[in-house]
Amino acid sequence: MKRRRLLRFFLFAFLSARVSAFPEQWVNIVYINIDDMGWTDISCMGSRYYETPNIDRLAREGMLFTNAYAPAANCAPSRACCMSGQYTPRHGIYTVGSSVRGKAKNRKLIPIKNNTVLPDEVITIPEALNAVGYVTCHAGKWHLGDDPCTQGFDVNIAGCQWGGPNGGGYFNPGGFPNLTGKRNKDFLTDRITDECLKFIDTNREHPFFLYFSPYAVHAPIKSKSSIREKYEKKRGSNGHNNANYAALIETLDTNIGRILNRLDNLGLTDNTLVLFTSDNGGVFKRTRQHPLRAGKGSYFDGGIREPLLVRWPGKIKPGSRCDTPVIGIDFYPTFLDATRTPKPKGKQLDGLSLMPLLTDSGALPERPIFWHFPIYLQGGNEETHDRAFRTRPGSAVRYGDWKLHEYFEDGRLELYNLKSDAGERKNLAGEMPEKVKELHQLLKRWRQETDAPVPTKLNPKYSG
Repeated sequence: MKRRRLLRFFLFAFLSARVSAFPEQWVNIVYINIDDMGWTDISCMGSRYYETPNIDRLAREGMLFTNAYAPAANCAPSRACCMSGQYTPRHGIYTVGSSVRGKAKNRKLIPIKNNTVLPDEVITIPEALNAVGYVTCHAGKWHLGDDPCTQGFDVNIAGCQWGGPNGGGYFNPGGFPNLTGKRNKDFLTDRITDECLKFIDTNREHPFFLYFSPYAVHAPIKSKSSIREKYEKKRGSNGHNNANYAALIETLDTNIGRILNRLDNLGLTDNTLVLFTSDNGGVFKRTRQHPLRAGKGSYFDGGIREPLLVRWPGKIKPGSRCDTPVIGIDFYPTFLDATRTPKPKGKQLDGLSLMPLLTDSGALPERPIFWHFPIYLQGGNEETHDRAFRTRPGSAVRYGDWKLHEYFEDGRLELYNLKSDAGERKNLAGEMPEKVKELHQLLKRWRQETDAPVPTKLNPKYSG
């Protein structure tokens, strides 16, 4: 915190002059991170039930990624990875709260202890941008500590350690930090957006970073009755038929439209990069991601593949599409690249800048992308391996069209070809031992490089 303020003090005069003299050199960043929205939960990604015209606008005016991934299958670890630009073993956040989840009799291994707060020594995206003169605002869910202002943000709207709208729900915005609102009169997503618009207005003549992370569409699923009634009369399909959830998505979309319109009205659209994504897959009991398998909490693609839309007029071709596999840890280097901000000294970044893809100036080197979850997460369903857990301890890697899962309880390996089997239904491990060996070596080497902990201690309470 002190380091960030000191850097800003020394750079303020220089940067202020630079902004005034060369405003075209600056790009604002609006990073939109939705909570628990699945891969197909917006119209431009296939939904015929949910209505998202404003989010779809980003696809029409920018680039749509078809193989974008969250760095983890649930909230806190995914957000920690994106904010730090690092895989989970670097910061030790693997799940929400305790890693000792589910019934002890079903856990063969003692899971690795979980970290619940992003360590202070981790230099976050806002800290890097703040150090070169950006005004930074967090709006909505933080989930990585008590106060995002201790980790690089100048302004905090409603952010704390809460994982959902715990302050009273969507109809009590006054229960959230630094936010006012009348119970049962004001809606949380609307009020957070109100404050975002004020932030944009106030900082329209300065470079800014806005992290818009509304609690929507996290449970409890509560929506405006006037919108919900429309979806109750509408026929759903392909696992999209929850009127309450659909109404919450529409309210979210409307507020994203308010932000986009404000950028338009202030003449900021052309020099603002807008990135839209979600932190993990949709909740399986609420929304399906077919053809993908399972949902939030699972490391099948239904739990980690995400919508990703990026718009930057004049830089990104409207209506473009990218099939290259990318992951949330790529956002940090992308934002640095777009803003021409140097990487903080000594900072470890595990991702790659997406600018070559966004500007059609080149390709990314072919690379594996990884997940590590040395923990248990209860709440399985008919598309996970068992009803006890959405995931059991393990790791996974995607390389090209291939994806390998490794599970630590029994050493099981599962191999899937995502090009021909997006739903990860046919395990090819027994048929393709050489491909298994290739990907398993990549995975083991990566775990060594990141010092990823693997649970090995047996649980004495396990009953098999």
